[in-house]
Amino acid sequence: MAKEKLEKTEKLEIVEPVKVESEGKFAQKLSDFIQKNRVGFFIGLLVVIGGLVAFSTALGIARGLNAKAIAQVEDFSSRFDVLQMDINSEEKAADVQAFLDELVAFAPKHKGYARARAFIIMANIYADKKNWTEAEKAWNNAAVAGVGAYIEPVALYNAAVAVEEQGDLPRAIESYAKAADFDFPGASRAQFAIGRLNESQSNKDAALEAYRALLSKWPDDQVWSNLAQSRIISLSVK
Repeated sequence: MAKEKLEKTEKLEIVEPVKVESEGKFAQKLSDFIQKNRVGFFIGLLVVIGGLVAFSTALGIARGLNAKAIAQVEDFSSRFDVLQMDINSEEKAADVQAFLDELVAFAPKHKGYARARAFIIMANIYADKKNWTEAEKAWNNAAVAGVGAYIEPVALYNAAVAVEEQGDLPRAIESYAKAADFDFPGASRAQFAIGRLNESQSNKDAALEAYRALLSKWPDDQVWSNLAQSRIISLSVK
């Protein structure tokens, strides 16, 4: 099966299927919408997470953090918020590069929250610039810095998105699988991505296996399990 074209949809709500054909079409449109907008979804999520002071507590290192490092990384975050709209502006190119150079110099000198936060900001800059190779590296570095905390699986998921944006679908599947192994809200979405990418490569059996695994592991998921069931029905009648 050739890779399906992306489409926009006007509705995102899950509806009860009337017949297999209509269900399959709706599921495909929603799946395509998610595919097209996946970058915006994950970046928005991480910017919010990164801005929470509670995140430092989640990393389990709040008491040992250096106050100066915290202040510096919070300043980086504020500067990123201002600079973000001009990330791809030729007039601001030197400023963006100088900012990146500061982050690159800062991250290796710190641990935990400060280090992870710096890599998150770097990853967002690279993603805005659509430099997916560097975005992938930054997300993976953020995952290592936040190992054992919530940031780890989220960063791994985002690294998988960056790999997919590079067009390396087999490696993207492997990357999504790493994220799906964690217990976090995005795990079922990562599992759905495994099925979606296998399906896009005409790996029907692998896609069905991934979708069925989603139903087995997250039977109460109201979004991704519904979509997985719809894809199973669609693939089964072909």
